[in-house]
Amino acid sequence: MKSRILAILIAVLVLGLLAAIAMYSNLAIYISIIAIGLALALQKYVASYFGYFIIVFSNMLHVGDRIRIGAYKGDVRHIGIFYLTLDEVGEDEKLGGELTGKILHIPNLIVLDQPVLNFSKGCIKDHKVMQCDYIFDEIRIPISLDSDIKKAARLLEDIINAEDEQYLVKSKEAFADNYPTFLREAETNRRVLIHIEPDKIWLKGKFVTPYRLRNELRTTMYLKFLEHIGKDTGICLT
Repeated sequence: MKSRILAILIAVLVLGLLAAIAMYSNLAIYISIIAIGLALALQKYVASYFGYFIIVFSNMLHVGDRIRIGAYKGDVRHIGIFYLTLDEVGEDEKLGGELTGKILHIPNLIVLDQPVLNFSKGCIKDHKVMQCDYIFDEIRIPISLDSDIKKAARLLEDIINAEDEQYLVKSKEAFADNYPTFLREAETNRRVLIHIEPDKIWLKGKFVTPYRLRNELRTTMYLKFLEHIGKDTGICLT
């Protein structure tokens, strides 16, 4: 509604200016000057207006999708003629992913020159981009250099396999024989990798998860890991 009112006001303003100019001499010169000024003043609105049609007809996002555009991240609430309205989601990829309660209004023109990451799409099935609720996420745990590294890695891998099994099965059923490469990697490659730093060793575990449950699943894995190492002095956090 606000977008329509703004468009009407702009049209009235343009017509009023043209009518006023018509009362003076050198009409063509004045019209040219005003036209240039209006073009400069309204270029962002024009770009956002055309951005609306690109969003709609390119099928790049829909209401309900979780997206990131540049530095902005959120769930799409409304696609307007000039603005996208998002329910903001936390910025931090490690602890973020939760709704903040804030509303973002983003000009559609940003879609024309910023990368758009859609967490709800991007998977290919039958040569078409389709809705995808699953992503590959990571859990990172720092342990001391004198810890039993093999035992710690095996423990984390067992936890990931146990907690992630249901989501891996559901994602495979959803995609049938056309499920994405990251799901094949989850089946065939190691789920836990090790990264060494001078003062600690990082256990990095990979798991498949619905993108809206990633924090909940990661928290469950952390708690399971802490519960086990509380009974085993061979593994120490740092």
